[in-house]
Amino acid sequence: MKKAFLQLHASILLAGFTGVLGRLISMNEVDIVFYRILVALLILVVFTGLPKVGWRKFFQIAGCSALLAIHWILFYSSIKMSNVSIGVVCYAMVGFFTALLEPWIYHRKVKFSEVGFSLITLFGILLIFSFDPRYRSGIMMGTVSSFVAALFMVLVKKVSTDVKSRDMMVYEMVGGLGGTLLFAPLYLLLFPPQSSVLVLPEGNDVWFVFCHALFCTVLMYMLQLMCLKKLSAFTVNLSYNLEPVYSIVIAFIIFGEGRELNFSFYLGIALILISVAMQTLSAIRSKA
Repeated sequence: MKKAFLQLHASILLAGFTGVLGRLISMNEVDIVFYRILVALLILVVFTGLPKVGWRKFFQIAGCSALLAIHWILFYSSIKMSNVSIGVVCYAMVGFFTALLEPWIYHRKVKFSEVGFSLITLFGILLIFSFDPRYRSGIMMGTVSSFVAALFMVLVKKVSTDVKSRDMMVYEMVGGLGGTLLFAPLYLLLFPPQSSVLVLPEGNDVWFVFCHALFCTVLMYMLQLMCLKKLSAFTVNLSYNLEPVYSIVIAFIIFGEGRELNFSFYLGIALILISVAMQTLSAIRSKA
């Protein structure tokens, strides 16, 4: 159990750089996701080969992973519409959506403790929603993104039984690539891009995309899949509410976003941290 929590929080630390790299990369959100997945897939295939799974299992994994691509596109869109701090804080809604989705999908009773922890997080998000109205489009996009992320996490836990983490990762990237290509035309129709789509990375973007794929995708999700075998999807998702803390600190340093935030934002962050701490203690005691 301790090892699972160490793996979980190592993956969260890596995830903390995701939003920052998304802001640093000058390409639009569709290109960021496309190249992130493509490079990650190439890295995995070079070092691990193409593992064999049954066709049924392959389509289950790939189908779930199409949701991952949609989540990423909406997540980066949220950052582009607002800033890193707003985009990553909206990800904290994942715990709330998971508390509702996991009992329904797994046919189990709702845990009132999970709902209680999620309500604390939700109240923190509502405080942040009162933030500058210029960022409300980014907030709404981030909220939809968090719902898709919660659905992905719950479903991927269900289909990952008896599949090695490395194999899961390869076919998640295959499904994510397919999901990107299928979802991108609809997304671009609804939200016309301000720049060209599917352009080759240039300059610093090459380095940023590679780091994004290697550290914030391959390594991060390998750790996440390993800890999911021991911990509940709710525990993992709610613990990922710590991701905004890491991202915001880095964004403060690199982009100076601290000048744009007000008291209600910081109070909302404090409530999110409290909910994470309470859930982590509860999970350790009950050996989630």
